Amino acid sequence: MVLVLTVAKAQEELAEHLRERRLAKGLTHEGLAKRADVSLASLRKFEQKGLISLESFLKLMMVLGGLEEIVAAAAPKESGFTSIDDVLKADKDKPRKKGWRK
Repeated sequence: MVLVLTVAKAQEELAEHLRERRLAKGLTHEGLAKRADVSLASLRKFEQKGLISLESFLKLMMVLGGLEEIVAAAAPKESGFTSIDDVLKADKDKPRKKGWRK
């Protein structure tokens, strides 16, 4: 099953997750905006439309305790390849699939 996540859908989901974190901490829009040094309008716009600057988003996540998770999620994954030659060799090592029906 292939899931396609669009940018718009990702923005909506991030906004919803932030809202859930804010409510779990018992913070109002005003309280979170003040603690994160982000304008109240920016926070409201983010929760409603998913639009915010990266800096403001990270400030909000720092206050809500999720900054480390964001940074960890953006870390590159180990590929096991050290060069393009390794990638090409791995592609050649795969057994060729052959059809058996006419």
